[in-house]
Amino acid sequence: MAGPHAESPLINDRTDLVSYFERGCTRPVDWRIGTEHEKFAYRRSDLRPLPYEGDVGIRAILERLQRFNWAPVFEDGNVIALTLDGQAVTLEPSGAVELSGAPLENLHQTCHEVNTHLAQVKQIGAELDVGFLGLGYHPKWRYEDMPLMPKGRYGIMRRYMPTRGSLGLDMMFRTCTVQVNLDYASEADMVKKMRVALRLQPIATALFANSPFKEGKPNGHLSYRGYVWTDTDPDRTGFLPFAFEDGMGFERYTDYMLDVPMYFVHRDRYVDVAGRSFRDFLDGKLEELPGERPTLQDWQDHVSTAFPEVRLKHFLELRGADGGPWGRLCALPALWVGLLYEASALDAAFELCKDWSHEDVVSLHADVTRRALKAEFRGRSVRDITLEVMEICSQGLRRRGIRDSMGDNEDHFLNPLRTIAESGVSPAEELLQAFETRWDRNVDPAFEEYAY
Repeated sequence: MAGPHAESPLINDRTDLVSYFERGCTRPVDWRIGTEHEKFAYRRSDLRPLPYEGDVGIRAILERLQRFNWAPVFEDGNVIALTLDGQAVTLEPSGAVELSGAPLENLHQTCHEVNTHLAQVKQIGAELDVGFLGLGYHPKWRYEDMPLMPKGRYGIMRRYMPTRGSLGLDMMFRTCTVQVNLDYASEADMVKKMRVALRLQPIATALFANSPFKEGKPNGHLSYRGYVWTDTDPDRTGFLPFAFEDGMGFERYTDYMLDVPMYFVHRDRYVDVAGRSFRDFLDGKLEELPGERPTLQDWQDHVSTAFPEVRLKHFLELRGADGGPWGRLCALPALWVGLLYEASALDAAFELCKDWSHEDVVSLHADVTRRALKAEFRGRSVRDITLEVMEICSQGLRRRGIRDSMGDNEDHFLNPLRTIAESGVSPAEELLQAFETRWDRNVDPAFEEYAY
C-alpha cells in the first residue's frame, strides 16, 4: 500500500526507535518554544457547536482563514488543517480549533503569535456570527450533541476509547487545553526536565483550573478536564511511574511506547489497528498489514498517540493545563520556560520537588482537580507551594534577560498567574461564584464573558 509514508525509511530494529528521541537533543542556543491551545467554536445564535459542513461551519472557518495566507491541508477532499510559517491550525474531534504554534525564540514572539491568531479567528467569527470559548471542559452540551470532524484517526479513536476508560470520549469531544513544547540538550537534561515537569504538573493544573461545569451544572471539580484524563486510557495517560525510577532515559521511554497499544497505521488511508502491538509491527506480524514493517513515520505517528501529562517526542510536551482566556495562553509557556530553560531555576525547581514520589504526585493531582490551590500536600497548602514555584519561575525569566522593544522582560507574562496564586482563588471558583450570583445558575453567560 503506497501512501504518504512511502518515502520514510524503514525501521531496522529497536535502535532506530531510540534514535528518534536522541535526535531531539538540541544545543541550548537553539532551544525554542512551541505553544498550542484549543478553543470551542459555537454559533452565537444558539450556542451550539459547529458542524463541519454548512455556511456556518468548521470548513467555512478554515476556508476564510486562508485569506491570511494559510495553506490548506486535505484529507479525502476535506480541509482538515492549515499551515503557515511553521504554525498549524488543526481540528480536535468535535471541531475545537487548535493553534499549534511555530517553534519561537522567546515569549514575546509567542504572545505575538497567539494574539495574531486570535485576532484572525475573531474576525472570521464576527463574519459568521461564531464565537470561540476558552474553558477546559465544555460547560453546556452533552457528548451526543458534539459533532465529529472528518479525520480518519478520530473515527478509530472514538470506537476504541470506550474499551479502555469511561471518560475517553469526554476527553476527545469536550475538553480543551493549552500546552507548551520545550527542547532538551541531552538525555540527562531530558530526564531532569521531565521529572520536574511531572512533579510540578499538578501545580499548573491548579493555577489553570477552569472547568467546573458539565451539561449546565457544577461537576464537583475545579479542573474537570484534569479529572477526565484519569479515566481515559490507563495504557497511555498519567504520570509515568518509570520516569521516577533509576534507569529513566530514551530507551526506557521507547519501551513504554512499545507497550502502548496502537491506534492506526496511515497509508493511503487510516488502517484501524486499535489495540495491536507495535512490537508485532516491527516483526512484520501485524495482521491488518501482513508482512509489512513500519517506517520511521509510523513510529512518529505512534508516539503521538500516547497522552501522558508530559510527553516525549523530539521535545517535551507539557500537557496539564485547562484552556482559558487570552492572557493565560501566554502565561502557560512563561511558567514552564521560567522553570526549565534557565539553569539556576531548573536546579531550584528540582530541589523543591526531588523527593516527591509518583504516588505523591498522583494523589496531589487528584486533590487539585477538586480543590485547585486550596488542596494540601505534605502539610502545606498548594497555594503556598505555588507561590514558591512562581518565585523560582520569575527569577528564571528575569535571568534570561530577553526584552521586547519596550524594554520589558518575559517576567510580565506571569502576571495573570500571580493574581491567581496570591488570591488563592482559581479561575474555576470565579466561574462558580458568577454561576451562583450574576448568572442565576445558568452557564450561558460564559459564552460571552469567556469568549475570545
